[in-house]
Amino acid sequence: MSSNFNKSILSSVAFAALLAGVTQAHAGGFAIREQSAAGQGLSFAGAAAGGAGLGSAFWNPATLTDNAGWQSAWSVTGIIPYAKINPTGGTLGALPGAEIGLNALVPGSTTSYQVNSNLWVGLNVGAPFGLATKSLPMWAGQTFALTSEARSTNITPMIAYKISDMISVAVGVQAMQFSARFTSALAAGVATPPTLILNGKNWGYGFTAGVTIKPAAGTEIGIGYRSQVREQIKGNNTISIALAPVLPAGSYGIQSTIKLPDTLTIGLKQKINDQWTVLAGYEWSGWSVFGTFPITCTAAGAICPPPAALDFRYRNGWFASAGAEYKWNKDLTMRAGLAYEHSPISDAVRGLRLPDNDRIWASIGANYVISEKTTLDVGYTHIFAARSTPVSITSAVNPAFTTAAATLTADVKSRVDIISVGLRYRFDQPTKAVVAKY
Repeated sequence: MSSNFNKSILSSVAFAALLAGVTQAHAGGFAIREQSAAGQGLSFAGAAAGGAGLGSAFWNPATLTDNAGWQSAWSVTGIIPYAKINPTGGTLGALPGAEIGLNALVPGSTTSYQVNSNLWVGLNVGAPFGLATKSLPMWAGQTFALTSEARSTNITPMIAYKISDMISVAVGVQAMQFSARFTSALAAGVATPPTLILNGKNWGYGFTAGVTIKPAAGTEIGIGYRSQVREQIKGNNTISIALAPVLPAGSYGIQSTIKLPDTLTIGLKQKINDQWTVLAGYEWSGWSVFGTFPITCTAAGAICPPPAALDFRYRNGWFASAGAEYKWNKDLTMRAGLAYEHSPISDAVRGLRLPDNDRIWASIGANYVISEKTTLDVGYTHIFAARSTPVSITSAVNPAFTTAAATLTADVKSRVDIISVGLRYRFDQPTKAVVAKY
């Protein structure tokens, strides 16, 4: 492979690494679906069947074989969330509420290189998990949450093989750095409270695999799988004042092993005629592995400050979408999509760091061919809650707070606006496509 190819790979890594620190979760749990501007305009319908362009390799690496030659795609997505927590009762219910949403950027990049008529290699770099919420001090829930940050950078090299014009298969390896930082107040109703800070990071590893099937001209079915990733988080738990005579203020070394969910994605892309293409998708996420993770001290015999565990108790989630593309002319294609997302966070375990709920997605987008080598993608999505979003910090309802001395019930109003822009470039000289025989 040429030195230019190596530069393309390095640029993909550098582009995503540059922005990976500023991510904001808004998919189910704290997963980030924004890996492709092309897919954004379709609500990611048919992403596992090539509906998200070159970025489809994030969901299904076998879609690499849909892309001739040597190509790269880069996207940047701006997320503008709104999440207002309004207290309704409990011992802390008389204190003010808070708006915890933070604007953020999400990067994504994919490079694909066709080695020969049957073999492709590729690289996807992005941020599949992230969380960023922040409230002002002196609010009702400050002893449970002040700031919450979770960041990830995932590097996935892939190899795809085209068995025939009908079937392609692929595998890849995930290397993911994951970091987390959570802060909370040690006193309620105080404008400048002493705080507890929990933070750590490490690398974890997994795999990805996929297959595409083209049973007839204009039809593509894709199935992709991304494995669970185990992360042994090592860091510190810091308290600014002594919690008890046996636990002085200071920084304590801690560790915990968490499991991030696997996902299975199924996609369909069907060309109706020269102008219309319809797409559909279904994504299952194994969030039930994200349960209770004990926190232990790294120093022998040390007394760890609370919390004794990271307690989430999520359930499995799913995401179903449908969309369509309309080819306006030879250079412009319009897109639209709708989706419904079943959140892994139930009413019984919803907390203040991420008050997620079932959501409806509505998206529009477009693709414009700038030249035979360069195309531009744009997408816009509005997400709104599908039902009411209560929070109950009481031992009678929420098992994660059985030892909480203070209680709080609240209602959450939320929405998200997303704008995504992507550029795709082909480095080699395009040739006329060969029509497959079925």
